[in-house]
Amino acid sequence: MTETQAPPPKSPPSAARADRSPLDRFFDLTGRGTTVPREIRGGVTTFVAMAYLVVLIPLIIGDARDVTGAKLDPAQLTTMVALSAGLSTLLMGLVGNAPLAMAAGLGVTPIVVFQAAPHMTWPQAMGLVVLEGVIIVLFALTGVRQLIMDAIPLALKQAVGVGIGAFIALIGLVDAGFVGHHATAPASTPVTLGVLGKLAGWPVLVFCFGLVLTLVLFIRKVPGAMLISIVVSTVFAIVVNKAATIDPRTWGPVVPKLPDSVVATPKFDLMFKIDLFGGFGRAGIVTASVVLFTLVLSGFFDAMGTILGVCEEAGMTDDQGRLPGLSRILTVDGFGAIIGGGVNGSANTAVVESAAGVAEGARTGLASVVTGVLLGALMFLTPLAGVVPVGAAAPALVVVGALMMTHARKIDWEDLEIAVPAFLTIVLMPFTYSITVGVAAGVLSYTLLKLARGRIGEIHWLLYPLSLVFIAYFTLHPIEEALGIK
Repeated sequence: MTETQAPPPKSPPSAARADRSPLDRFFDLTGRGTTVPREIRGGVTTFVAMAYLVVLIPLIIGDARDVTGAKLDPAQLTTMVALSAGLSTLLMGLVGNAPLAMAAGLGVTPIVVFQAAPHMTWPQAMGLVVLEGVIIVLFALTGVRQLIMDAIPLALKQAVGVGIGAFIALIGLVDAGFVGHHATAPASTPVTLGVLGKLAGWPVLVFCFGLVLTLVLFIRKVPGAMLISIVVSTVFAIVVNKAATIDPRTWGPVVPKLPDSVVATPKFDLMFKIDLFGGFGRAGIVTASVVLFTLVLSGFFDAMGTILGVCEEAGMTDDQGRLPGLSRILTVDGFGAIIGGGVNGSANTAVVESAAGVAEGARTGLASVVTGVLLGALMFLTPLAGVVPVGAAAPALVVVGALMMTHARKIDWEDLEIAVPAFLTIVLMPFTYSITVGVAAGVLSYTLLKLARGRIGEIHWLLYPLSLVFIAYFTLHPIEEALGIK
C-alpha cells in the first residue's frame, strides 16, 4: 500500500484534541490520519481531474433546445456550472467534512436535456431539478435516505465501490479514445480498441504517455503522482497540438492550447430564472411526474454509489460499511441539486472524480474546501478550464479505478447468493454507464435469490419496497408507452 493510501489511525483521546490546531479539530485531520499538505494536494488533484465538467456540461445543455426552441448561452452556463459546483463542494467540505467534490452530474444532466426540455421550457425543466433536490433533502432530513443505505447488505456496498472503479476506468478509457465503438458497423462488437477497432491520433498518444507516467510515479510512491502526471501530460498535449496538424474535434470538449487571456467576466444572467411548478402545466402532470421520478431516482442512487465507493476508498467506513456523519453528507448532496437547478446549472451531485483526490491522500472536507475554492475561482478563469484535455486527466481515472477494484477481495465469491448480485452490481455500472442501474440490479437480484432460497429473515424489510421502485425504474419505458408519453 502506498503512502497516500495509508489507513487512518483511530481518533486520539479527547484530552489530546485540545493540543491540536483549530483547523485540525474542525476537520479531524489527525483522527483521519492526514495532514494539511495532503489535503491540499488531494483537493487540487480532484479539481484538475473534474475541471473538464465545467466545459462539458455547458456544451451538453447549450447544444439542446427546449419545447419552444430556445437555447441557453454556453458562456452563461459555464459561469453557473462553476458557481454551483464551487458552492456545493464548499458546503460538502464545511458541513459534510468529506473529500467529495460536487458538480453537475453526467447521470442527471441528460435527463434534463433529453427528457425534460423537449416537453417544457428551460426554467420549468430547472424547476424540476430544484424539486428533485428538495425531495432528496427531505429524504435525508427524515432519515429515510440513510435508512435505505443502511439496509443494503455489506457485500453490495463493497460491490458498489468495485463497480464504480470499473466505471470510472471505462470513462477514462472512452474519453481518451482508447476504447471506442464501431459507429458504422452495428453488427460488430459494441466496444473495441480505439475508434473503429484501432488506436489512432495524437490524443491517444497523450493518454498512453500520461498513463505510463502516472503508473511509474505512483508505484514509486512519489507524492502528488497523479497531479504531476496531469500537469506534465497537459504540457505535452499543448506542445503536440501546437506542432502537429490535428482536427480539434479529436481532443473532445477541451482542446489543449494556451488561452488568449486568462481572466473572463462571469455572466450571471441565468441565476434564479426558474419556474418550480410550470412544467406540470406545460407538459402535463403525468409527464412531469415521470421526469421528476427519473431525476430523483438517478440523483439518489448515483450519489449513494459515489459516496459509498469514494468514502470506503478513503477509509471512512466501519467494518459494516456504515459511514459516520452520513446524514450530513446526504443532506448536502440534496442541497447541491437545489443550488444547481436554482442557477440553471443542472443538478449537482458527488462526482466520481473525487476518487482521484482520495488516491492522493484526501481524507477530510478540507480537500473539498480547496476544490470548491478553485471551482469558484474558475468563474473568473474560465479560459483555464479549456486547457486540460480529457486525455491528460483520464490516466488518473484509470489508475484510481484499479485501486478501487481491489475491494473485490472482500466479497464472498463462494456464496452465490452474494456473488451473483455483487457481480451484476459491478459489471452493469460500466456496461450501462449508470451507477443507478448497477445498484438496482444488485438489490433486485439479492432480494430475489434470498426469496428463492426461503431466507426471508435475511432480507431487510426496506429491500421489498426498494425492489418495487427499481422494477418501476426498469419498466419505465413500457409504462410511458402505455400512458401515451412520448
